[in-house]
Amino acid sequence: MSRDALCRQLGHVFKQPQLLQRALTHRSHSAAHNERMEFLGDSVLNCVIAKHLYDSHPDLPEGDLSRLRSNLVNQQTLCILAQQLDLGELLLLGEGERKSAGFRRPSILADTMEAIFGAVFLDAGFDGAQSVVLKLYVPFIAQADAQTLGKDYKTLLQEYLQSKRLALPKYTVLSTQGEAHAQLFQVECDIGQLKLSTRGEGVSRRSAEQVAAEAAYRQIEAQP
Repeated sequence: MSRDALCRQLGHVFKQPQLLQRALTHRSHSAAHNERMEFLGDSVLNCVIAKHLYDSHPDLPEGDLSRLRSNLVNQQTLCILAQQLDLGELLLLGEGERKSAGFRRPSILADTMEAIFGAVFLDAGFDGAQSVVLKLYVPFIAQADAQTLGKDYKTLLQEYLQSKRLALPKYTVLSTQGEAHAQLFQVECDIGQLKLSTRGEGVSRRSAEQVAAEAAYRQIEAQP
């Protein structure tokens, strides 16, 4: 995975490549890290998604719009995007973070994703950032449903299986990595009757279960 390949997936070629360099730099690597860019990207992302939802759901009240945005703008979604873009391979991390698998840690991947949105904003303005955000978020926005507001993926998966009179999924911790203060859990979600098994990673068992449940739910939704 190269930075050129990343740019192709983003649909944006940086006029200022140093912005992408900084977006990919974790604070453990050097003083010129991505935390300020992450702050900016978080605001840009929320604004882009809020505007899109406002335009595409003219009848939804403010509370529902906020909950729908929260279902889209969160660490889980950002981590999934980062994994799809193979950001872990491009992250610049300090030796300690790399040894403790920081390149796979959901919080670091999500923060880097936000930093990239901030970098695109600085490089191409709001319209450029909006184009990149919406391009990446298309599959998530397409599956956003006002009827699922406020429900997490474990709940949605459970409700679907119950509606089909199927057994509930079994969640199993496959591994735990890292020090006690910065652990990374890998969990399997197994739905035996559907012969479906997915995995998720998170900084807690609960967050890892949510990622695995989301992967299973999306696979079920994608089936004809």
